[in-house]
Amino acid sequence: MLDKTYDAAAVEPKIAGKWAEAEAFRAGAGAKPGADPYTIVIPPPNVTGSLHMGHALNNTIQDILVRFARMQGKNVLWQPGMDHAGIATQMVVERQLAQRGEPDRHAMGRERFVERVWEWKDESGGMIFNQLKRLGASCDWSRERFTMDEGLSEAVREVFVRLYKEGLIYKDKRLVNWDPALLTAISDLEVEQVEVKGHLWHFRYPLADGETYEHPYRLDENGERLPWKPSDGEPAGTETRDYLVVATTRPETMLGDTGVAVHPDDPRYKALVGKHVILPLVGRRIPIVADSYPDPEAGTGAVKMTPAHDFNDFEVGKRAGLEAINVLTENASVTLKENEAFLEGLDQSGKLLEVLAEVDGLDRFAARAVIVEKMEEIGCLAAVEPHTHMVPHGDRGGVPIEPYLTDQWYVDAHRLAQPAIESVREGRTEFVPKNWEKTYFEWMENIQPWCISRQLWWGHRIPAWYGPDGQVFVEKDEEEALQAAIQHYIAHEGPWKAWVEEKLENYQPGEILTRDDDVLDTWFSSALWPFSTLGWPKQTAELKTYYPTSVLVTGFDIIFFWVARMMMMGLHFMKDGTGTGREPFHTVYVHALVRDKHGAKMSKSKGNVIDPLELIEEYGADALRFTLAIMAAQGRDVKLDPTRVAGYRNFGTKLWNATRFAEMNGAALDPNFKPAECRLTTNRWILTELSRTTDAVREAIETYRFNEAAGALYRFIWNNLCDWYLELLKPVFSEGEAADQAESRACAAHVLVETCKLLHPFMPHMTEELWAHFTDGKQGLLCHADWPEADFAEAAAADEINWLIELVGGVRSVRAEMNVPPAAKAPLVIVGADQTITARLATHDAAIRRLARASDIVTAEAAPAGSAQIIVGDVTACLPLGDLVDLDAEAQRLDKALGKIEADIAKISRKLDNEKFVANAKPEVVAGERDKLADLEGQKALLDQARQRVSEAR
Repeated sequence: MLDKTYDAAAVEPKIAGKWAEAEAFRAGAGAKPGADPYTIVIPPPNVTGSLHMGHALNNTIQDILVRFARMQGKNVLWQPGMDHAGIATQMVVERQLAQRGEPDRHAMGRERFVERVWEWKDESGGMIFNQLKRLGASCDWSRERFTMDEGLSEAVREVFVRLYKEGLIYKDKRLVNWDPALLTAISDLEVEQVEVKGHLWHFRYPLADGETYEHPYRLDENGERLPWKPSDGEPAGTETRDYLVVATTRPETMLGDTGVAVHPDDPRYKALVGKHVILPLVGRRIPIVADSYPDPEAGTGAVKMTPAHDFNDFEVGKRAGLEAINVLTENASVTLKENEAFLEGLDQSGKLLEVLAEVDGLDRFAARAVIVEKMEEIGCLAAVEPHTHMVPHGDRGGVPIEPYLTDQWYVDAHRLAQPAIESVREGRTEFVPKNWEKTYFEWMENIQPWCISRQLWWGHRIPAWYGPDGQVFVEKDEEEALQAAIQHYIAHEGPWKAWVEEKLENYQPGEILTRDDDVLDTWFSSALWPFSTLGWPKQTAELKTYYPTSVLVTGFDIIFFWVARMMMMGLHFMKDGTGTGREPFHTVYVHALVRDKHGAKMSKSKGNVIDPLELIEEYGADALRFTLAIMAAQGRDVKLDPTRVAGYRNFGTKLWNATRFAEMNGAALDPNFKPAECRLTTNRWILTELSRTTDAVREAIETYRFNEAAGALYRFIWNNLCDWYLELLKPVFSEGEAADQAESRACAAHVLVETCKLLHPFMPHMTEELWAHFTDGKQGLLCHADWPEADFAEAAAADEINWLIELVGGVRSVRAEMNVPPAAKAPLVIVGADQTITARLATHDAAIRRLARASDIVTAEAAPAGSAQIIVGDVTACLPLGDLVDLDAEAQRLDKALGKIEADIAKISRKLDNEKFVANAKPEVVAGERDKLADLEGQKALLDQARQRVSEAR
């Protein structure tokens, strides 16, 4: 006998242990002979990470898919693994060294520091895997991979070398996101936009060579002159100016200005294009150039160009041929005195001498204050205004990042992107929901070179070595690089030939070649994930079987950083027999964010983060999984309220209690049970509904509508199975004929077991426990059981019982609306009954009386006066209200309730009609008010209906 209550805290670890002992999730476990492969690669979590709600949603969806495929008999592999998380891991270990008072990494040296990181990884890294197991993730844990393990490192070296030799990897000097705290380039994904209350400084840049121009103005209502823009129409007049006004939020970068840009169609500045201004404080002549980038309607329409310190300026500078002068160091201090590019061509006198003396070496923000002060001294500070704007910060270093001009390694992403674009455009890989394809195309068709180098010690060190003259040699290891260097230098007559020959006589490693210090961007190794985890570059049996993978489940925020790059790498390196690239997956399912119950994004600063492990501890993993699944509608964020998890725990409990009730009444699996041989209408109805649910769940999972699959299961289990089927069987179990009892016991057990199969991908622990109980462990594990077939359908039986349910449900609803005391009984009058309905009433007379609390059931030609009327198919069921409630008192109660709810609706409506509220309130607050309004309007509709019933009955 099942325990009286379901204890998730006890059952879930026990079931996980059974799966582990049986190696239930090994690749191919439970597969039918010759089965098609089904592969998912897990988005590798960071080795430093712990389970958050995004992980919980992502892995729940993957687990639903792989458990479903496994039960279909497919050859399933869910490949697990972790990412080495270059920046995050290095920071964790450095912080640990500091906390323990040990030498920092620079004192320790690179080799020992990397060893220390590996020690940390072995001791403390990867706890998220145990957390995923607690969630119920059915990965093949025996195949765990790590982006720094030897096999993946071999793949990384192979890819880097081949791409370099194909001209698809190269070194270039370009702007990158630079973190002055971590002293490394970072990716866009590692940049957070932070709202900052700062200033906008307006500077006057004097025109060179005594030039002037007529600057237009407009007049305000008081006759005061205001700046004129092209959209203002005809200007009121012009004034002669010998300067341009530009604006900046970063005055310290003006030292590196090399031009001023204006729009070619801006009438204010057309005559100035090709002329020059003098850069204040510095004295450099810089050109005025025409470019489409400046917006004539924004600011003054003239934009200072600092190509070495702004991404947009860098692109304008390339088009206009402007020099890029870097005036900041790696740690964001100003560098001037030893800066040859800055000093070239300058007359080191006047204010420049002051700048060199007072600004050189200052932190960027200290330099900002000095520069503004000096601009004011020379009359070049036109205005200062408060300015709230978004400033990019490094998500790890926590300081504003700098666009920084450095030498880095790049991938020619534009060339690699073309096959990946065509793959999606031609439907070989599809996005679900499809609207994400637009996002993919927009990024891929405008893709920029991919910066793949990082100035870290933890990661895949770039396989590049430099000769004594700076010549680079890219090979898989130093021995191959040395051989390439020898061939290069010996084959070329020149100053280095003899030097190399001399070194080779008594060669010591590192004497001829110096290895590149940088490591690769973490996303580089992750881009190879669908094939490197299967053993590539070796041609393994797993690679042959499981590549290409089937589905990728991911969040929208890494479409660019991971999905697109896996597409590019997979198509480039994984070819079929004809040399055609093979996509790494045929479907990309993009799930939404998990937000708090108000729709706000979870963040530690807001204090609204929901810890999935705490929910698992309180309600069980199954309850959390089902909650996430039933809320995972395509294209819609999940608004998670922990009370919903509690509700779906109750759903699991209801199935447990229903199973226990059936077992107490003798329900047991009968090996000879055949659904088609059932005689009782109730049994044939539930079997039909089971088949309908089977079809609905299968179709919904196959089309990635997880919320619809979970919803279909919820309705079938809660309503059909628990509330109605077992309720209708109570008289059979207690006083039915022996044959009817035997049939119903076997049918109930069959339905419960098949229901466990359908529910298993969503709530695997409880269903595995129920399966073991019903089968007495003689039919193996539920996770390997065959997925149910929709093999029974009888419309007549389904129609009859569903009619009965609609009738009883309608009567119950009216009784609830009218506050009818539960014990009160009244006759039920059926109007318009034909022979079929009359027969149904006779067959189910006892059930209707019991379930609808009817004292009698009669048929009539017309509805009796003072009754509530319920339409059920082609008949009208009438409930005489005067026999059940005080209609006058009920009318007063309803009027009072309606008055209150209408006042609440009016209050919220006024708030939502206020444009200022909608514009200024946080989006989640506005959404919450709209949800309240919708809920109140729904309640009002029910009260209106009840009030109408009372009016008709009086």
